[in-house]
Amino acid sequence: MPKNVEKLSKSALCQVAALPFRIREGRVEVLLVTSRETRRWLIPKGWPMKGKKPYKAAAQEAVEEAGVKGAIQRKPIGSYEYWKRRTEHFDLCRVDVYPLAVSKQLKSWREKGQREAQWFEVEDAAYQVLEPALAELIRGLPAHV
Repeated sequence: MPKNVEKLSKSALCQVAALPFRIREGRVEVLLVTSRETRRWLIPKGWPMKGKKPYKAAAQEAVEEAGVKGAIQRKPIGSYEYWKRRTEHFDLCRVDVYPLAVSKQLKSWREKGQREAQWFEVEDAAYQVLEPALAELIRGLPAHV
């Protein structure tokens, strides 16, 4: 566990994420983006938005961070936890994950140039992410599409 960790209750810090996917030649592919600071691979995620249902907030994150739109499932397929790096400490966050069937990839979006976005086959995407529980959600995605 990192130094200076402040562990809050599980309900205190909850984020929402989209798991963007498409079907190519009969195979599921997943779109990952890099984080802005550490450049590690992850899925578009963020804080819940006031006045928006969690799945709609997750879809909005996918537009802002990855430039993709599509049909998002209303129920999460699961969640994972990670340590969010802060200036003075780390916070434990739970992320609820909503699959997003991508129908449109934008040429320009809010965080283009700040992140990389790349399509991966399911197993390759699972291998790229650091959080084991997120990797398992990615591996299980084909059962939900």
